[in-house]
Amino acid sequence: MATGRAWVSASPLEVRALKAVRSAVPATVLALGVFTAVRGAGVLVLGLGAWWAGRDPIQVLGGSWDSGWYLGIAGHGYGRTLMWPGTGSVQSDYAFFPLYPVLIRAVSAVLPGGLMAAGLFVAWAAAAVAALGVYRVGERLAGARAGLLLVALWAALPHAVVLTLAYTESLLAALAAWALYALLRGRWLWAAGLAVLAGLTRPTGLAVAAAVCAVALHAVVVRGSRSPAVWTAGLLAPAGWAAYVLAVGMRVDDPLGGYFTVQRRWGSRFDFGVGALRSAERVLTGGHVPLATTVTVVLLAAAGLLAVLLVLDRTPPALLAYTGVLLLITFGGAGFFESKPRFLLPAFPLLLPVAAAMARARLRTSVVVTAGLAGLSCGYGLYLLLVARVPL
Repeated sequence: MATGRAWVSASPLEVRALKAVRSAVPATVLALGVFTAVRGAGVLVLGLGAWWAGRDPIQVLGGSWDSGWYLGIAGHGYGRTLMWPGTGSVQSDYAFFPLYPVLIRAVSAVLPGGLMAAGLFVAWAAAAVAALGVYRVGERLAGARAGLLLVALWAALPHAVVLTLAYTESLLAALAAWALYALLRGRWLWAAGLAVLAGLTRPTGLAVAAAVCAVALHAVVVRGSRSPAVWTAGLLAPAGWAAYVLAVGMRVDDPLGGYFTVQRRWGSRFDFGVGALRSAERVLTGGHVPLATTVTVVLLAAAGLLAVLLVLDRTPPALLAYTGVLLLITFGGAGFFESKPRFLLPAFPLLLPVAAAMARARLRTSVVVTAGLAGLSCGYGLYLLLVARVPL
């Protein structure tokens, strides 16, 4: 990964202006400001759109799609099941991991506003923490300017509206970013602890544990490490994910396969990408598909290309393992095809090559490109929540 501080191609005036800003404002504050500006604009656009459409903006932000399941678990615990006659679909709330509902319940006991307000508070706070972690990873690997651009690009992704909904992507991204940063700094136990929490957040939290285990295995086998911290981290990291999967299995009298049965009844299973390829074929052959399906195909193709660039850029193994497992789960899973870009929101390392390249461009070019992407993200987020008829 390039490490230059990247004042190349910037005019002297641009360099002086950026240096003045950086000297007056701490880098982490600037990163958080960039993220808040982009996503704040998205919330404003969505709120105005919801008001114009006669819908409650808070309900749209805090009660759309899966948010209702998380709020239900936070308020009443597990045990809710919906059956859809004629479809074979049996939707159980055991499909949803427990950390986010636990945090919602804890916050609602302290702050006013009820469960929905607490859900949004947790999601927004986690998104802010995630932005700081994304910046730290980008800064360490490619310099401060690339770190800021990485945050801006991540906040401007087409599906980044999800980071401001009562969903778990922002919480997973926060835990993953800081776990990866801990690995880059050799803080094994911090990385393992965050991996345990990530494994209790959502199914793809397994990717964080995979990163810790992969780096620990490399340290033991290749470097011959005998550090107790390395061994402990490698063994502890998958514990959160494994504990919940086992707990659900025991609850449904199938300790090893019960959780996966729950997922199959939702329509989610691992089919090695067959379903994704069929959806892509419908788009490429001119079939009648929603806009969200076409955009999903484009974004998955872009993710594949960015993954190749990430490998070619000699990215640290921790980030490659984490991103690779996220891509494997997302591409290989069947069901809810239009949700796949949401599943990849925590895969921020994919944007590192783009951020590094933009850091070498002229400052005004980077600003214009980022602002344009942010505008598109705001508009597409409005479409996903208020217009599209596909599950998010």
